[in-house]
Amino acid sequence: MLELSSAQIAGWISSFLLPLFRIAALLMVMPIIGTQLVPQRVRLYLSLAITLALVPVLPDMPQVDALSLRSILLIAEQIIIGAMLGFSLQLFFHIFVFAGQMVSMQMGLGFASMMDPATGVSVPVLGQFLLMLVTLLFLAMNGHLVVFEVMAESFVTLPVGQTLEVGNFAILAGRLSWVIGAALLLALPAVSALLVINIAFGVMTRAAPQLNIFTIGFPLTLVMGLIIFWLSTADILAQYQRIASDALFMLRGLAQAH
Repeated sequence: MLELSSAQIAGWISSFLLPLFRIAALLMVMPIIGTQLVPQRVRLYLSLAITLALVPVLPDMPQVDALSLRSILLIAEQIIIGAMLGFSLQLFFHIFVFAGQMVSMQMGLGFASMMDPATGVSVPVLGQFLLMLVTLLFLAMNGHLVVFEVMAESFVTLPVGQTLEVGNFAILAGRLSWVIGAALLLALPAVSALLVINIAFGVMTRAAPQLNIFTIGFPLTLVMGLIIFWLSTADILAQYQRIASDALFMLRGLAQAH
């Protein structure tokens, strides 16, 4: 009969379950894999597979009792670290959604929204288009592999058992303003051009008050907005590379001990 001692059980919990909670929290929160399009069972199986592949090369884990308060605190800490890394990637993807929303509102297309199957909320069509485009670029440029690499490095730079410091959360809080600034820079050309068009319509209304500006202005603004948005997508790859580099550097910075 196979008998297991409490020390053996504690060793298994430390070496397998603690990394599993960090990896599973990241996969449950990060974009693409952590969306409603991927079933939770598939995410759990993927977390188990990644953990089994990483456990042999991970540093030694602290030996704790399975039912002790310290083990519960360590599990909660791993969940926080994984969710923090995944949330930072969510900020990167929502830059493009926010930019699409600003352009949609400026061109009068804010009423045209569709249900996002990934999040289950209604978003403007342009924001959904940019989100799908960025998702394809992220996968085509192996961004998900970089995320897995940073996650594996986090067990060395931010080992299990080391208390989180304020610097890790300060980086994440400071990047919230970066999201708004990057989205404004991304949408600025289209928004500026549409603003000039709206000013021109205002001058026309002052010059000819009898002109029905709503009949002419709304469809023309909509068509010009779509043309300007189409022209602005020619530089989307350069914008994506710059923002993606900043986002991945931020992700690596969050995984460092400060």
